[in-house]
Amino acid sequence: MKLSIEHRDFGNTGIKVSALGYGAGHIGSAAISDSEVEKILNEVVDRGITLIDTAKGYYLSEERIGKFLCKNRRDEIVLSTKVGYGVEGVQDWTYDAVYKGIDDARKKINTDFIDIVFLHSCDRYHLVKGDVILALEKAKEEGKIKAFGYSGENESLDYGIYTNRLNSIQTSINVFDQRVLHTSLPKAKQHSMGVIAKRPIGNAPWRFKEQPHGDYAEAYWHRMKTMGLDYGDEWAEIALRFTCFWYGVDTAIVGTTNLKHLDQNIEAVNKGKLDEDLLHYLIGLFRVKDDNWIGQL
Repeated sequence: MKLSIEHRDFGNTGIKVSALGYGAGHIGSAAISDSEVEKILNEVVDRGITLIDTAKGYYLSEERIGKFLCKNRRDEIVLSTKVGYGVEGVQDWTYDAVYKGIDDARKKINTDFIDIVFLHSCDRYHLVKGDVILALEKAKEEGKIKAFGYSGENESLDYGIYTNRLNSIQTSINVFDQRVLHTSLPKAKQHSMGVIAKRPIGNAPWRFKEQPHGDYAEAYWHRMKTMGLDYGDEWAEIALRFTCFWYGVDTAIVGTTNLKHLDQNIEAVNKGKLDEDLLHYLIGLFRVKDDNWIGQL
């Protein structure tokens, strides 16, 4: 099965992205073999997904993308990664942490340049200080990256947009995380920013019959129950279409190492927009049930 939705402009960056992107966090685990990762990454690209999103914090992810995609298929993909921390001998969230982090990522990913680089949820203080943005600007000026932005939520995200220095954002957008749709997202589009929606299916909280303590889906599980949307696996398709076709979302990233799930995601996106009645029902339901539900990191 191949993604049939045409590629979209990523803001005013000059980059085009597939409406469905691949979140490469799962392939960073050492519990998954290199051969499995090689297969899934190439199947992702073969099926028409071009945006591959990773991060320094995703363990083996960057290295494996370099080994199994960039060596032979670099011109077929748009690479997104996240930096700002974990550089040996350098304090996190400084100019050097970002600038050297980009060089480290280019080396690991086996590429001369990275299409999109995000600050990985750094706090507002470091955005205001500005060194981290200066490092991104310098790397772009030198051709090491094509576009850059902020990955995160809430007031830090809003400040990143407010600076008018970033050209993209990555933030949580899904049926259970809708506030951003009426606040940060319109502001980002006013600035012609590229937008990546993460967690478009809300970490699939319907997988759990009981409260999943400590799991990324826990907060969304509570929201799902409060909204009365505990309808099972059918929500995977509804949730993905809700996010992918919201105005201003350029691409939505979903991670998996299961080819069946990958094909189900593609099939869902290929169906296009949700029915207007269902869409408005989900919007209204969130507004009624929203109990200060801030964006989830």
